[in-house]
Amino acid sequence: MSADGAVAHVVGDRPGTGILVGLASALAFGASGPFVKPLLEAGWSPGAAVLARALCSALVLAPLAAVALRGSHGLLRAEWRLVLGFGLVAVAGTQLCYFAAVARMPVGVALLVEYLAPVLLVGLAWVRTRRVPPRLTLAGCVVAVAGLVLVVDPGGARPDLVGVLLALGAAVGVGTYFVLSARPTRLPPVALAAAGLGVGAAGLGAAGLVGLLPLAARFEDVALLGSSVPWFVPLAVVVLVATAFAYVSGVAATVRMGERLASFVGLSEVLFAVVIAWLLLGEVPTLVQAAGGVLVVAGVVLVRLAGTPAAR
Repeated sequence: MSADGAVAHVVGDRPGTGILVGLASALAFGASGPFVKPLLEAGWSPGAAVLARALCSALVLAPLAAVALRGSHGLLRAEWRLVLGFGLVAVAGTQLCYFAAVARMPVGVALLVEYLAPVLLVGLAWVRTRRVPPRLTLAGCVVAVAGLVLVVDPGGARPDLVGVLLALGAAVGVGTYFVLSARPTRLPPVALAAAGLGVGAAGLGAAGLVGLLPLAARFEDVALLGSSVPWFVPLAVVVLVATAFAYVSGVAATVRMGERLASFVGLSEVLFAVVIAWLLLGEVPTLVQAAGGVLVVAGVVLVRLAGTPAAR
C-alpha cells in the first residue's frame, strides 16, 4: 500500500467497496470481546489486556506502516494532533472502557451500550449549536435510550451500573474513532492505525508505571471453547484479527464511505459479537435484552438516516 494510494481522497468515493471492507472490519472488531474475556476471567486486568493488545498490534503493523509511508515520516509530525487523539481516546480509552465493562457484564450488553455513540454525538451537537435536532433524530434517540433500559434489564438481575458507565465511556471513544477516521488526511490508514496503537500503548504503559492503571497478567492456560488453551492463543486472535486487521480495514472503510455510512455499517459489529460470544462463551441474551438490542439498533439507524450534523 503506497502513501499516495491510501490518502484520503474525496470521502465516500467508493462506498460499495467501503461497505464490504467495513463489514469485514466489524466482524474482526466483534471478536475482541469474546476472545479477551477468557483472559480477564483468568486474572488479567483490563489495563494489561489493552496494553498487550495495543503494543503487540503496533509492532505487527509497524513494518507495514513504514512501507506505506515510504520515508514520508514528516506526515506523522504534521498530523501529530490526529495521531495523539486517535491513540489516546479512540484506541486506548475505548478499549480500556470496553474491556473493563466486558469484565462486569456480557459482551453483547456492553457492546450495545457502546454503540449508543451516535446518540451521544447528537446530544453534543445540540449543546454546541443550541439547535434542536430534527424530529426523526429525536425519535431515534428516544427509541435507542428505551432500548438501553431493556438491554440493562432492570427487572432481571441487578444491573451493574459501573459496567454501564464504563460502556458509555467506550461509546464516547467510538464516536471519537469515527470522527477522527473520517478526517481528510494524507496518512495511509495502516500508518494512522500503527501510530495510534503505539501512542495508546505508550499512554497505558506510562499510566501503569506510575500506578494509575492496574496491570496484572497471568501467563497460564485459559478456558476457550470448552477446553484449555495457552494464554497467547486468544491474545493472538485479538492482536492479529480484532486489532491489526480491524483498525486498518476500519479506517480504510471509513475513508471510502464517510463517517455517517461507516458508523451505520459498523452496527453489524453488535450482531457479530453476540454470535461469537454465544459460540465461544455460551452468553445468550434474555428475550428482554434481545428486544432492547433491536430498539437500540433501530434508534441508531433513525439517527443516522436523519443526517444531522452530529451524524455526518
